[in-house]
Amino acid sequence: MQYIQILIGFIGLIALAIPFSNNLKLINYKHVAGGILFQVVLAALLLKAPLITSFFEYLSNGVEVLKVATAEGTSFIFGYLGGGESPYVESQKGSAIIFAFNILPFIIVMSCFTAVLWYWRVLPTLVKGFSAVCQKLFNIGGPIGLGSAANVFVGQVEAPLLIRPYLKDLSKKELLILMTTGMATVAGSVMIALVSMLDMKFDDINLIQHFLIASILSVPAAIVYANIMIPSNHVTDFESSNTPRVYESTMDAITRGTSDGLNIALGVGSIVLAFIALVYVADSIIGLIPLTLGGESLSIQLILGYMFAPIAWLMGVPWDEALVSGKLLGIKTALNEFVAYGELASLSEGALSDRSRLITLYGLCGFANFSSIGILVSGISAMAPEKKPELIEVSFKALIGATLASCMTGLVLSLYI
Repeated sequence: MQYIQILIGFIGLIALAIPFSNNLKLINYKHVAGGILFQVVLAALLLKAPLITSFFEYLSNGVEVLKVATAEGTSFIFGYLGGGESPYVESQKGSAIIFAFNILPFIIVMSCFTAVLWYWRVLPTLVKGFSAVCQKLFNIGGPIGLGSAANVFVGQVEAPLLIRPYLKDLSKKELLILMTTGMATVAGSVMIALVSMLDMKFDDINLIQHFLIASILSVPAAIVYANIMIPSNHVTDFESSNTPRVYESTMDAITRGTSDGLNIALGVGSIVLAFIALVYVADSIIGLIPLTLGGESLSIQLILGYMFAPIAWLMGVPWDEALVSGKLLGIKTALNEFVAYGELASLSEGALSDRSRLITLYGLCGFANFSSIGILVSGISAMAPEKKPELIEVSFKALIGATLASCMTGLVLSLYI
């Protein structure tokens, strides 16, 4: 029965994108099938190959070092609020963690670290290898291959910055690919912050491994969905094979990476604060309606849960848990991934099985939400003002495609757990 559900899931998640296509006759189903097969094979390698899993273990140890290093900085600046020795006894494990002082600083440190690795050519080498595979498999040009692959490591606005000279020449389909991959993945700096939020609830698995795998697998899935929605053979390629230079020196990478991280952290913090407040207001208003669903009073989470429950089932979650998983998918889309992962971390014991919990973790891994549309449109249009009308035109397709891409990644995972 489980494999029948997975088969229906593959068909259903692709079928959901077809009504949003602007030309059904031009859809290259060979590329669609090839993209899904590539995801399945890549997932097997990333999840099961001993050499790769060992690499993730070392990477996880490196993340622990970064977390301790960040705590050294936050405790120096914020004292016990930032992780220093507390003058109080912690009544419950994790109760002393404060989002602003213990989670957001990881974004700043990781952004700085990522910038340095980019200048030292470590990340460009990894990105170019993954980009080359995507170019051959999906018939996309170098700039889009680079911009898409870079989203795994850098932010959704920083990735287009790497191909800034080529943005003005990109077609609608290529802009859609760039936006969809940006919203279907989570940047390295944010990834570490999410690991810190969840590591007490997921202490039995390697979180950094799963977040990285989820982001890597979502890139080909996002390209598949973009190709379905705007099929086209237009290819914009590099004028040379060199990766564009971003930083002038190690110190430039440190200072700019830190500054960018601070802007991201402030943006994340302010958006989380505002949206949680708005949800509370909306729930208070909806609560005045004397209606119930399934015996529960109406709320934003409940409404979103019923809307996204079928998608959660297509993702591989059993139907009796689909409502819980669907609520989280809806919260991520309507609000953002931080709020959704916070809700996942606060679920009561037994609300989701270990399998469903991990599938949902993958399905939530991405920036696909309404605020990201504004961030991407304003960020990319600042670099290529003439493309703003086209960016606005494809933005809703990008949101749909990125949401489905993350769900497809969760479905692919369900094959192996």
